[in-house]
Amino acid sequence: MAAEPTVTPELARAHGLTDDEYRLACDTLGRTPSWPELGVLSVMWSEHCSYKSSRVHLKRLPTKGPRVIQGPGENAGVVDIGDGWAVVFKMESHNHPSFIEPYQGAATGVGGILRDVFTMGARPVALMNSLRFGAATHPRTPSLLRGVVAGIAGYGNAIGVPTVAGEVQFDAAYNGNILVNAFALGLARSSKIFYGRAAGVGNPILYVGARTGRDGIHGATMASAEFDEEKEAERPTVQVGDPFLEKVLVEACLEIFAADVLEGIQDMGAAGLTSSTVEMASRAGNGVELDLDLVPRRAKALTPYEILLSESQERMVMVARRGLEQRVIDLCAKWDLDAVVIGRVTDTKRWVVRATPGWDPMSGTPCPEGQSRIVVDLPVDLLTDAAPVYQRPCVDDPRPVERYEVDHRALPFDARADLLDLVGSVNVGSRAWIYRQYDHLVRDGTVVRPGAADAAVVRLFCHDETSHHEKFIALATDCNGRLCELDPRAGAAMAVAEACRNLACTGAEPIGLTDCLNFGNPTRPEIMAQFRDAIDGMADACRALGVPIVSGNVSLYNETLEAAGPRAVLPTPTIGAVGLFQSSNDVVTAGFKRRGDRVLLLGPWGAGALGGSEWLTRKAGSICGRPPSIDLAAEAALQKLLVGAAREGLLASAHDCAEGGLAVALAESCILGRLGATITLPDGRSSDAATLFGEDPTRVVVSCTPYVEGLLRDKARALGVTVTALGVVDGASLRIGDSLDVAVNDLAERHSRALSPVTG
Repeated sequence: MAAEPTVTPELARAHGLTDDEYRLACDTLGRTPSWPELGVLSVMWSEHCSYKSSRVHLKRLPTKGPRVIQGPGENAGVVDIGDGWAVVFKMESHNHPSFIEPYQGAATGVGGILRDVFTMGARPVALMNSLRFGAATHPRTPSLLRGVVAGIAGYGNAIGVPTVAGEVQFDAAYNGNILVNAFALGLARSSKIFYGRAAGVGNPILYVGARTGRDGIHGATMASAEFDEEKEAERPTVQVGDPFLEKVLVEACLEIFAADVLEGIQDMGAAGLTSSTVEMASRAGNGVELDLDLVPRRAKALTPYEILLSESQERMVMVARRGLEQRVIDLCAKWDLDAVVIGRVTDTKRWVVRATPGWDPMSGTPCPEGQSRIVVDLPVDLLTDAAPVYQRPCVDDPRPVERYEVDHRALPFDARADLLDLVGSVNVGSRAWIYRQYDHLVRDGTVVRPGAADAAVVRLFCHDETSHHEKFIALATDCNGRLCELDPRAGAAMAVAEACRNLACTGAEPIGLTDCLNFGNPTRPEIMAQFRDAIDGMADACRALGVPIVSGNVSLYNETLEAAGPRAVLPTPTIGAVGLFQSSNDVVTAGFKRRGDRVLLLGPWGAGALGGSEWLTRKAGSICGRPPSIDLAAEAALQKLLVGAAREGLLASAHDCAEGGLAVALAESCILGRLGATITLPDGRSSDAATLFGEDPTRVVVSCTPYVEGLLRDKARALGVTVTALGVVDGASLRIGDSLDVAVNDLAERHSRALSPVTG
């Protein structure tokens, strides 16, 4: 076995540590870190694990509420849904691995987020995803899309958890750095939540699950660096998943939870055995001692450095109550899983790792006695609370404002042709090619299938030996990176508002949010200004809507080093939203239902803002124009109206005006209902691009029977929500004034082929 390298400042830099960080480590320890210690410091002080650039801003997000059982800081958030039950959910990124190896990167993203949820004691019941790819014309986009979608499907379908919702957008800003954000939700008893804490001095620490290999080493560090050609070649750092093993792991963990033998549990995610045991010790205020000689392996001659940094999948750390560890081992054996005691909880507040130098358990030779040595000895807080935290400089980027002044009237406009172009575009049209690859019906809980409503609707079977209930929840994910690029604060607020509005359109009350904050290099002041403003916008919207953020993830360095300089992705603070129905009778879908129903617009009527819209971006060839603003008080009133109207049975359909604006919302409701509509817009604006295709927030197209229209208007008036009569559901065409008449079949045909430029 080769000798360990001598740790130097140059080697520390190669591990992503700055000179100041390296000096801090040496000064704190009073010595030079060992080679394994350097590896540990590099991953635990990476942006991915330490949040060192984002932590000061994340504190401003609202995280508490009457339903919140567990907010940020654990493996996932937990929200009460009543009758002794709770939902557990979180969203995380797997961006860099998915760009390097699309199938495995996306698949292990799904596996990792599932482990975050079932680690809390919840059975996973639903998955979502939020995806961003480069321009449809970019040569790599088709293979990246196919690989990512296949990876999500391959893992989710095999493990038997339905993928019920998601979103995908294409923009040249993601050409060199795609985004793959995965969401999972599970169901648990609210009194039986498990936490990632190494509690109880003397308690044994167990390694459970797959054996350790060399895959994924330095994955957390890779996720905290910009891409260049060398990074793209780092396929060995991408983990390889096994969904069938994870299915077994889920069942074994749930049985172990029921046996009530654990004090803590955590999955080995980013930074593997290192981050899991360090974080568990930190949360409990304890220390940990590990013996690497005992770690199950599937690769020969693994060094302590490799074992500690490996991100091999489907592995868990469990802290058992002393004397009950054999019960854990026996239950794992029942499920044919490795389970080994590899350490114990201490009161030292230090993270100590031992190993026998040069010994390989796969060599077949017995371990020599008395030769085990301490290879890592670090204070737990040095790796967690005392890790570097930065208040990085923020400087507003003037370029978005410089793009505000664009005269859309100078651009070509044809209402009919433009509508057909938009409904058939890759950013607006049907996602059926994607969701048909996902098993969205497994477990028999999916009530509304993908594409039928603004949010997925899932039935939760809350059954155990003492309780038999059915709960209904809605799930949605959203973010418009173009609007965040032009105005990060307003764009992020609109992301929160739209995700919650999607829930309200289906009749569900928003009860909790998770986020995945995707930005560029935080050492660039203009990127940090984007992040700062986005956090403030999210906080504004959360407070106005009364919905807390209970979990999340920050993904920085989503940036590519190109010949002309660094190119960041669009600021993409993706929001995952969860809503609760009072009854399954409240569910509302987006398609028109009956001829003769009235079509109304709920929300402000106006000329419409084209800045950042799909129409203007396609016409101008760039993200430009003055973006819309949002009135959060009006948004809260609209969402309250939608939920209340759904509960009273007043709505036949409801569909948010989003990408493509009012005209596209009307077209999609026609397509989904296979019914036409005759629309007359106020002020004779049917030939105005801003009115038809502007993407102002806080607007929803609804339909209702003539008999309840008066009740709906009364309810809206009481809440101060504007109602505009648009027309009636009838015929086989969408007709808007005198300038637009398109057969629904033509709209549907264009809509269905939207992804064909990318999928072939």
